[in-house]
Amino acid sequence: MSKILIVDDEINIRRVVREYAEFEGYEVSEAENGMEAVELVKNNDYDLIVMDIMMPKLDGFSTCKEIKKYKSIPVIMLSARGEEYDKLFGFELGIDDYVVKPFSPKELMARIKAVIKRNTRPASDVPEKLKFDGLEIDLAGREVYVDGEKASMTPKEYDLLFYLVKNKNLALTRDKLLEEVWGYDFFGDDRTVDTHIKMLRNSLGPYRKFIVTLRGMGYKFEYGQN
Repeated sequence: MSKILIVDDEINIRRVVREYAEFEGYEVSEAENGMEAVELVKNNDYDLIVMDIMMPKLDGFSTCKEIKKYKSIPVIMLSARGEEYDKLFGFELGIDDYVVKPFSPKELMARIKAVIKRNTRPASDVPEKLKFDGLEIDLAGREVYVDGEKASMTPKEYDLLFYLVKNKNLALTRDKLLEEVWGYDFFGDDRTVDTHIKMLRNSLGPYRKFIVTLRGMGYKFEYGQN
């Protein structure tokens, strides 16, 4: 049974998420602020954290950074704000998903299921290390090197790059990337793909050229073709 921690200062939000999560078979714990969440994480193991951004004592972003000092746990952020820069900041912190309030509890459950499934996938048969000119990808160590320098990448950037190189030279639609990298169709919000492609390209420096935009369709990792 997967264990979920719900962190939100609104008791009604916690109650609704708990009700739906327990119905889906998850074991649920609650925290009403970031400080309490950090303490719970120190003493317990969780498969996923659902956390609000705007909270007293310690906001969601700060809580996420503090938690990652102790453990690597997937995080879905909840927020009443849907601005792109908020989402981008969250993704740069390494969160797995971002849900805007008010949200559908059923949609949130689908996202929870997808994130947990994605983080428990079996190892693939792709070689552990890949090299494309000066771009080196260590799949086993989850590290990327650009001309010998280690790149600083978010977990989602790595997942996206891994899927692109695994399907080298194949055209991939945004919907396909959402389905395979995020684990579901993201309910039509394919802008998150473009946002993460932009982040990934910045991380790859001169090798951003390998990620080719297919106008009106999606992207592909192009290498070794004339």
